[in-house]
Formats: sequence, structure tokens, C-alpha cells
Amino acid sequence: MVKFVGLTLVPFTFCILAAILNSSQASQATNLHRFIKSRRSQNPPVSDSWAALHATEEYSDVYIGPQDGLMQADKIDALPGQPDGVDFDQYAGYVTVDPQAGRALFYYFVESPQNSSTNPLVLWLNGGPGCSSLGTGAMLELGPFRVNSDNKTLYQNKYAWNNVANVIFLESPAGVGFSYSNTSSDYDHAGDKSTAKDAYTFLINWLERFPQYKTRDFYITGESYAGHYVPQLAYTILQNNGNATTIINLKGIAIGNAVINDPTDGKGYYDYLWTHALNSDETYEGINTFCDFVNGTSSAKCNSFLDKSGEEMGDIDYYNIYAPLCNKPSLINGSADDFDPCSSIYRDSYLNNAEVQKAFHANPTTWRGCRGYHWNDSPTTILPIIKDFIVNGIRVWIYSGDIDSVVPVTSTRYSISSLKLPIQTPWLPWYTNDEVGGYVVEYQGLTFATVRGAGHLVPSYQPERALLMISSFLQGSVLPSS
Repeated sequence: MVKFVGLTLVPFTFCILAAILNSSQASQATNLHRFIKSRRSQNPPVSDSWAALHATEEYSDVYIGPQDGLMQADKIDALPGQPDGVDFDQYAGYVTVDPQAGRALFYYFVESPQNSSTNPLVLWLNGGPGCSSLGTGAMLELGPFRVNSDNKTLYQNKYAWNNVANVIFLESPAGVGFSYSNTSSDYDHAGDKSTAKDAYTFLINWLERFPQYKTRDFYITGESYAGHYVPQLAYTILQNNGNATTIINLKGIAIGNAVINDPTDGKGYYDYLWTHALNSDETYEGINTFCDFVNGTSSAKCNSFLDKSGEEMGDIDYYNIYAPLCNKPSLINGSADDFDPCSSIYRDSYLNNAEVQKAFHANPTTWRGCRGYHWNDSPTTILPIIKDFIVNGIRVWIYSGDIDSVVPVTSTRYSISSLKLPIQTPWLPWYTNDEVGGYVVEYQGLTFATVRGAGHLVPSYQPERALLMISSFLQGSVLPSS
């Protein structure tokens, strides 16, 4: 499964375009290509100044709609094909974020089977920009169900994150998945700033719909381009908590294989390819000689080496460089312990079933995993927001599946290194089931963890290790060192 939930990096992503354009995930490739073109244009829709993007943002006039009775209306009786013995409540529906434009975001919410009244509330966001948290996060990664190869029945994910938290999956921005706007021009003005504003409006209204969660500890998690979404939403919450009627009890954020800083992301990408024997010495040397990652510029010489890099990699799954491709759908029921590379095919068919859409309380539509946008703003770095969280005591975890080449562990380590944080607990292995689950280092105000044997979609490839990791994050505890 060649799948891209989010990339923003200026020169380095071009090397993988040729390969993904022939992949089964054409919508992902189109989504990525459009965004890269906007980054590469002479007048890119990019704000290099994070401060300029956010300094004056307060939503004192946030829309709050009537929510009486909507929680019960959103309750799902049962999803078609779900297994027997489901022992938790699940909800799905729309939350209006702009009634004048007719803009509404779709969510799927699963409570914990045990301790739902005391477990924290977690929001999960996938990236893109413009890809579905329902289709990817819920149905392929950390949600309670995955789809069997018959495209009709579900099997339970015993490592779902709702074992330890009550989890919201939000399709954002409008136009992604089942989310929509009645004002078509909204789709032409999507960007980081509007996405954060709408997600904040969603949360305020959702908490009115589910008032029992208003005082609950709240965490925001996500992966890939959610390296932008998650910190910017968290920052928006902190900016508005002082003036809002509803105070969101934000405790921390966790982002995986996350796009957070273009220069180090680019350098880390090519270092990863070379150190994992995916590129030749000559191509690696040429890229480092002719490409400028710091300033995000390239030359004809640089571009020729980037093209060569993509050719040398061949037809592999860039999200997991050691995984098999989807050559033939499975004919047996799935297991959460073994990720099926054809899972997205089953998922697409399931979510486009009319009975499934009815059960989700979704408007009848052709559901797609991603939507292409002309993205209007995207700072080249998120690191200033991370620094702000550290100063203000917000828990920050950044994690990396170590066999992802798209936003690889080297990129994340370079980005964290540039923050120059003091080390509190040095690098050491953490364990699950008497095996090394990954490695962890604790900095002052930030924890970095790797997940061994995981690709870009960490909970897909290593669900048990991912569950232990997120449990430690939510509890504020260290990962087990033995």
C-alpha cells in the first residue's frame, strides 16, 4: 500500500512522485502533487512567519449552535458487519462550524469499554493536508475496527486506543471524507489557519453536545501533516481559553512521523534513504552538493539528482520500506497483529456502502480518503509553537516509526536537535513482551520515542507497541525500560 497522509517538504518530495503516480493510491499522489506544486511555485502560499500567522488569532465570536438531543441522535446502534460482543458506545455525525456558509465537519467517536467516565478525551487527526481521520486513523490504525477482505464485515482491533481513552476522529477540513460545505469557495481557501479555526469551533460545539466531557483531561494526537494540524489547534485552544465560555482542559499533544520543520525534514529524508541502502553514494553526494535544504531552493543540477533518487528507490512502499505491496487481496479474515497491505481497498468499499453511510449518520456521498486542495498557508516550521508549549508546561511527545521513509526518524531527530533542549533521561530502549519496542529519550519538556518495526502509520504496523506508547503518554509515565 503506497499511501501518503501528508508531506510539505520543498525539494525532497519530488523524488518519490514518479513512483507513486503509478501506485494504487492515485488520490494520495494527486493530493501530494498539488501541495508540492504550491510549495515550489514562484509565489507559494506559504507563511514563513509562524508569528504572523497566529499572533492576533482569537475567536471570541466563535459560533456555538444548539446541541440539545444531538448526542443521542448521533449514537450508532451498530455498524454493518461489526463483530459480536462490542461493549462500548460509538457515535458519529456532523457538527456545524459555520451556519452561514453551511460548513460542517464529520466525526466518529468511540468511548472506552471500561472507565469511560474517567478516561481522558483524545482527538486524532490525520494529515494530507486533506486526508481522512475516519478512513485512515479509525479504519486502518488505532480505531476499534478494521475491514475484512470481503469489504462487508469488520473485525475488532484488540489494540485500539479506546482501551485507554475516549477517542474522537475528525474529518478536517471541510471537503475531506464526509465533511462538507455548501459554499464551494470554502474548498479554495483551505489552509493551516482556517483548519485550526474550524477544528476549534468543532470542539467547542462538540463539548456542548457531550457536556460530560467538558472538564475531562484532553489530548490532541496525529501523524504526518498533523505535525501542523495538532500544534496549531493546541495553540488556538490556549489562546482562546482565557476568553472562552467553555475552557478546554488541554494537557498535551503527541505527533508521529510528523512534518514540523522543512529544512531538517528534507536533509533527514535523504540521509535516511542513503543509510538504508535505497540510494547510491553518487546520488547522495550530488544531492548534498547541489540542493539547499536550509533555504528551500533547488537548481537544475539538484532536480536531476532528486529524480535519480526516486528512480533508484524502485517500486516499494515508502510508508514502510520493508512491507509487501498490495498485489493480491487477502481471502481470509484479518487480524490486528498482521497488517494487510490491501486494507485501504477494503476500507474504501466499506465506507461507500449505503447501509454503512446510513449507520454512520453520514450524508450519502462518494467517500474518498483524500481531497486535493490549493493550500493557502503553511509555515515552513512549527518549532516555535513546540517551544511555546514547553515553556507553558504542555506535555509534548514526538514519536517515529523507524521504517518510514516519508517523514523518517532522521528528520524528526534533526528537528528536535535544533531545539537544543537539555537531556533529562538519556537514550535507552523500552520494552514490551520482553522485546525492544523502540527507543526513548526525555528532554526538558519533550519526549521523543521510536517504535521499532513501524512505518508511517505506526498503529497499523505495530499496534501493540503503539498502544503501550500512547498509554504511557496519557499517564505521564516513562516507557518501560525492562
